[in-house]
Amino acid sequence: MKQTIGLRFSHYGQVLACVCDAGDAPLAVGDKAMVGSDQGLNCGIVVWQRPWHEGMEQLIAARNSAVSEAEGAAASPLMPEARRATPEEAKTAQENADLSERAFAFCRARIAARSLDMKLVDVEVLFERVKMIFYFTAPTRIDFRELVKDLVHEYHTRIELRQIGVRHETQMVGALGNCGMVCCCRRFLHRFAPVTIKMAKEQNLFLNPTKISGICGRLLCCLSYEQENYDAFHRSCPKLGKRYKTDEGHMRVLRTNMFRNTVVALPDGGQEKEMQLEDWLALNPTRSETPPPQGQAEPKTPPPGEGMMIVAASPDTLDDDLAALEDLETDDPSPREPLMLGSEEADHHHKRPRRASRPQSPDSREKSRPSGKRPAKGNRA
Repeated sequence: MKQTIGLRFSHYGQVLACVCDAGDAPLAVGDKAMVGSDQGLNCGIVVWQRPWHEGMEQLIAARNSAVSEAEGAAASPLMPEARRATPEEAKTAQENADLSERAFAFCRARIAARSLDMKLVDVEVLFERVKMIFYFTAPTRIDFRELVKDLVHEYHTRIELRQIGVRHETQMVGALGNCGMVCCCRRFLHRFAPVTIKMAKEQNLFLNPTKISGICGRLLCCLSYEQENYDAFHRSCPKLGKRYKTDEGHMRVLRTNMFRNTVVALPDGGQEKEMQLEDWLALNPTRSETPPPQGQAEPKTPPPGEGMMIVAASPDTLDDDLAALEDLETDDPSPREPLMLGSEEADHHHKRPRRASRPQSPDSREKSRPSGKRPAKGNRA
């Protein structure tokens, strides 16, 4: 029986959709399956399963591409094929999970011992133990050369330290949002669309940081869900506060309502009236001085991991791998994530304390004055 299954390789990892031909014994939720990836063979747990049909191939392939981009791996246009794991492979996967928990505790102890300003999020151990990936967050660049040495000497395998942002941390760990549901980035969202404070303004939301920010402290991702509808409505609506010449005389636009699709205008010498957007357009409104339309540049989405640190070191080439980090302290800090307007972090980032002016003594003021006399107007050059 051919079926589609979703595999999760770690507790905080994303779900990868695969195709599996298990014959007469289909895989069930909770079973372990093996699948090949660009990092080698890996063992995952089945979290969902569906009967296979051709219409799901393009949809699942696009979803896998989003998952690969979120994890920084190369995207494949084909769905990977999975198979049922043998008892020996399932035992090895359980040993790797236990090793991941011990490595997490050991790494946190070394971070505290070396007083590093970083937060460990998760540890991933590949199936064949050829590499261990440590995910962490940090406000700035961290000099963790000594930490890498401790990890390499402890586990004698390739160590990779990968820095992630606060949004990706929430995506991995998961949390409850303001709506009471599990965060969208944990359930189904794999690509982070750019969210700006302009979206909240166009949606007539109160600019309260506690209302429009998520668990991660950034603007809510759901602000971008309906932004396309708001953009289409505002393109058809007149400018607020502007005066238009219509078939019924001059009118000034007071407000608009997207949900009711209405425009409220105030005629000269009359009372304000609310009309449908189609009725407003039927009045042939024109402005005496219409500015030329200006094209708006689309917001650029930074590629996944831009500005984040990813450092790998192997036991055989430890000195050569760490030599590339010698100039780490002199490099500029990594770009920070966009700060939310009105947050304490943004206020601290933009407002710097002024230096108190030091009062000058009479003697210092006398010394600061020029000793020579001012030349006469006729003697000036």
